[in-house]
Amino acid sequence: MLTAILGLAPIVIALLAISALFSAAETSLTAASRARMHQLEREGDRPAKRVNKLLSDQETMIGAVLLGNNLVNILASALATQVLTAAIPGPWGVAAATATMTVLVLVFAEVLPKTLAILKSDDVARFLSGPTLVVVRLFGPIIYAIQWIVRRTLRLFGVKLTMEVDVLAAHEEIRGAVEYHHSEGGVESGDRRMLGGVLDLSDMDVSEIMVHRKSITLIDADLPARELVAEALEAQHTRIPLYRDNADNIVGVLHARDLLQALAAANGDIDAIDVATIQREPWFIPDTTNLKDQLNAFLKRRSHFALVVDEYGALQGLVTLEDILEEIVGEIEDEHDTSVEGLRPQPDGSVHVDGHVTVRDLNRAMDWRLPEGDAVTIAGLVIHEAQTIPEPGQIFIFHHHRFQVLRRQRNQITGLRISGRLDEGAR
Repeated sequence: MLTAILGLAPIVIALLAISALFSAAETSLTAASRARMHQLEREGDRPAKRVNKLLSDQETMIGAVLLGNNLVNILASALATQVLTAAIPGPWGVAAATATMTVLVLVFAEVLPKTLAILKSDDVARFLSGPTLVVVRLFGPIIYAIQWIVRRTLRLFGVKLTMEVDVLAAHEEIRGAVEYHHSEGGVESGDRRMLGGVLDLSDMDVSEIMVHRKSITLIDADLPARELVAEALEAQHTRIPLYRDNADNIVGVLHARDLLQALAAANGDIDAIDVATIQREPWFIPDTTNLKDQLNAFLKRRSHFALVVDEYGALQGLVTLEDILEEIVGEIEDEHDTSVEGLRPQPDGSVHVDGHVTVRDLNRAMDWRLPEGDAVTIAGLVIHEAQTIPEPGQIFIFHHHRFQVLRRQRNQITGLRISGRLDEGAR
């Protein structure tokens, strides 16, 4: 009997080792970073290429690994039961074999290899990709039959399996990874905002970031050249829309560089400048254009300036290439800019905010998380939450902040005082 036990012991140990490899392969391949594997494959790494091939049909890969793992575990348990029941007849032999194999399989064939695979998922996946690919090819026909049975069974309960890629889910996975690494300290706040800004481009319209028409500097195209040049010099921007008769009738865009070239060509004689010959054709875009499409349009047209109109063709505002880039990298300041116009931090930790400040700019400046989908401006957010146009002095508490209305002009909230997060002391 001792001879039989010693003879089967190496076989059982070998089967447990094979089972451990199957367990490590299953865990590492499902936990491996697809982004890193794709990058390694582009750099010519053959193991990474095998990993990507296995992950391209993950259902078949998992099925083959589980089939091999179960075969090995069942065979090892059967051999151990045969030996121990011969040594310990009756139910006690079966119980002893069950207890022994449960401990051995759980510790050495499951927990230990899977723990290692989780800690070094990418390296283990690359190391075991070759043997796993052989197993998948060997058990492929059997797995396809099993998949057919599984799909037919699930269909009886109204469950349909599809392998289509959900692009939105991929975006949310990236966003979740960025947020997780930021919370763990691996991604700085600035990098987090930049990565999030790239993902947000396709979800935001130009109407959410445009300069509103009330804040646009417009110049009457019919003014004498000297007056027109004087107003252009007083403006803080290099591209200025020109209108005729009324502000909705934009007839051109004056670029400061074109104006300087015309001034040089006229030998400094301002009255000799014909603005109509140097103004550029205005570019109108609908207010529903998303930022990703508009960024591509800016790059394609090699233009940095567009006027935003609504469905009736009425001027709503303007958007520039810099506005879109600022959604990714944050405020791009020059000597004429302020950090965030209309935002004034107070000594007690609160901030005084003009109503026109966008929720997104406020979140970036204060590192807050006010919802950005309900309204564009902070005044709009307060009105949305209050379901009314509040009076000066009214106080509201929502989204963990305290909002006090300071100023109101007609139906517009022009000034607010907002506290920091009310739960900061509890954190």
